[in-house]
Amino acid sequence: MVEPHLTVAVAGAGHLGTFHARALQRVAPGCLRAVVDCLPERAERLANALGVRAAADVGAVLGEVDALIVATPTATHYAVARAALAAGCHVLVEKPITATLEEGRELVALAAAKRRVLQVGHIERFNPIFRALQGEIGVPAFVEAERLAPFVPRSLDVDVVLDLMVHDLDLLLSLVPAEATAIEAVGVAVLSPGEDIAAARLRFANGTVAHLTASRVSQEKSRKIRFFSRRGYHSLDLLARSARKVRIAPDPEGALEVPGTGRFAVAEERLERPEPDPLGEELRSFLAAAAAGGPPVVDGEAALRVLALAGEIRRRAQAGLREFRETPPWPTPAS
Repeated sequence: MVEPHLTVAVAGAGHLGTFHARALQRVAPGCLRAVVDCLPERAERLANALGVRAAADVGAVLGEVDALIVATPTATHYAVARAALAAGCHVLVEKPITATLEEGRELVALAAAKRRVLQVGHIERFNPIFRALQGEIGVPAFVEAERLAPFVPRSLDVDVVLDLMVHDLDLLLSLVPAEATAIEAVGVAVLSPGEDIAAARLRFANGTVAHLTASRVSQEKSRKIRFFSRRGYHSLDLLARSARKVRIAPDPEGALEVPGTGRFAVAEERLERPEPDPLGEELRSFLAAAAAGGPPVVDGEAALRVLALAGEIRRRAQAGLREFRETPPWPTPAS
């Protein structure tokens, strides 16, 4: 448990803000001091439930807390986080860091100038099954990710790439040190103006190839990512927090002889890591980094790398979407 010597406010009393505020009360009792939301009644409802102060403007609480959690809509991340950093607060901002790279770079520079922690909420880094295997996977040769979710009328200020695919982009980039050199992407709008389904194929300078699919109009939830490398095959179910590991065992008894390769057998292992809670671990990590002044697990530079790659994927997907919309679905009669 984190000692409550840091004081924290949560900006945003909607879906994500409520999760953050309740989780903070659970992992670090006494840290949460205020809930801020532009809708006063929403702020008051959550604040009253947690026994803390409510405010309608973030400026009203910045002088009273050491840190701010930004769980507002993406378009407001920059303004809210910038105000907090300028006031000397440590900041945990939900993903994506900002709506644009320029805004994100300014936040990173401001955090450095103020010597404050800027952490970004790419929560899958704290998924216990990924953390258990991260050191074993190494640099993957091929990555395949599938992230599906049912449609909900929430987070529609961003498309599915910034809503869902960014989680897998962050995991991918945390393992691949090279830059993407080739990007192909397609997207389809189904229930919202932006892409609700997207697929991307990426090739990196070191040779890594990745194929990612994301949909927010699925009937079922799925969060699976598979890594193929010389160390073996790692298939992670991030939702169930379980994994399947397969590796080559050279020259064991009873192995198969493969011409030109040698003798080998396949060894398989299954792993489960139901605990701990990723959001709780993310908050503990943020509070520890803020208290010690050390680097967070997901810093602003890592988040900018994700945002830049997501931006390239979005541009290519949107170009295809415009072409689809502009092309008549059937031949038009000659005039």
